[in-house]
Amino acid sequence: MSLAEPDVVRRLESRQPSAYLLASLRGVGQVDFQAGLFTGAAILAGLWAAGWETGLFATLGTLIATAAAYALAVDRGSIALGMQGFAGCLTGIALVSTLGNHPATYVLTVVGAVLCVILMATLATLLTPYRLSPMTAPFCLVSGVMVVGAPSFDRVWHGPPAAVSSTTSGDTGITWNDLWHAFFNNVSQVFLVESWYVGLIMLVGLALAGPRVVLWAAAGSVAGIVAAWLLGAPTALIANGIYGYNAVLVAIGLGAVFLAPTVWNGIYALFGAVVSTGLTASLTSFFKPFGGHTFTWPFILTTWTLLAAVPLLPRLRRGDG
Repeated sequence: MSLAEPDVVRRLESRQPSAYLLASLRGVGQVDFQAGLFTGAAILAGLWAAGWETGLFATLGTLIATAAAYALAVDRGSIALGMQGFAGCLTGIALVSTLGNHPATYVLTVVGAVLCVILMATLATLLTPYRLSPMTAPFCLVSGVMVVGAPSFDRVWHGPPAAVSSTTSGDTGITWNDLWHAFFNNVSQVFLVESWYVGLIMLVGLALAGPRVVLWAAAGSVAGIVAAWLLGAPTALIANGIYGYNAVLVAIGLGAVFLAPTVWNGIYALFGAVVSTGLTASLTSFFKPFGGHTFTWPFILTTWTLLAAVPLLPRLRRGDG
């Protein structure tokens, strides 16, 4: 999940007392695979614009995860690139959006961020032989377990979450207003936020990472919208970004990071974005009976599957990511 060599970043930041804060800022951008400081800053600004609680818990989760990585002596190049902080960022957002702003949520965010670093190492050990990375799986595992278990504890659970039901509306007609909201919400929902202007801010941040990155984010968002509409998904869920955010991540990951920039790889990336949209519905139905959350599992499973197949598909080629 990087745009630079770990050794280069390590040499640059080893002389700076602000290395910890810079690594944390990169961690926010690494949710979208980007290690650029300006990208991380723009995305973090968008999270604070979404609400102070969202911004606070995103910041807290990233800072704690990064500090835990330092304490556990994780490779400093990996830390400097933010690759230890992004799962903590998402965990903090997921917990406050599900459990609310309560003392127990702060404690769980700290514990969850530390667990994300440990799981990052566990999954990296298991996946490295296959040239796969953990991606956001530590976040999904930690947050998923905590959210499912929360109702069992009175000091943690404070009522049902305000979630959008998968049966919100059967209306499959779509308007221009729905389309442009969906385009931006698909980007903000990567961070569990439904807000078109937050999505716009994040797209600006991705543009700072380079035209290839922002174009693939936009392509993923469009692919998610088209696939969901063709499948007959409810308009309300398309418009609020529920069906498209995994497509954005898959498109960025395959199109701009993991695969070389070729025509066949581009088609493959768009195919993955479409597949993740259908998988979003399936996994939402799977998790719903026991109160689980889909989070970014469709992106993870789609990307792992498609990347694992590349060595035996001669027309496709891995990149440097």
